[in-house]
Amino acid sequence: MDVHVPLAITEALRRRGVDVLRAQDDGAERLEDPVLLDRASVLQRILFTQDDDFFVECAKRQANAVSFFGVIYAHQLGITIGQCVRDLELVAKIYEPGDMADRIEHLPLLH
Repeated sequence: MDVHVPLAITEALRRRGVDVLRAQDDGAERLEDPVLLDRASVLQRILFTQDDDFFVECAKRQANAVSFFGVIYAHQLGITIGQCVRDLELVAKIYEPGDMADRIEHLPLLH
């Protein structure tokens, strides 16, 4: 989880048995976006964010064929906490490690 994701999303996912690592829990809360994305890739974790700046970083990487483990993005005003939790739980259950490599998935999954 990026540092700006509400704690309520993380806690709800953990109650549902989803393995979630917040940047704050990893000591990565002060890392710049590119470094945080690299850290998530090293840990082989998809990064969930509500930060528009990650689009720029991911687009640069895609354009330059620089790999990353994957990003899931939800605009803060375009989704409720409940929708985030449901969609992120679904992604955690259906994707295998590596399925999101070099991709950006947008939430909500269904409009």
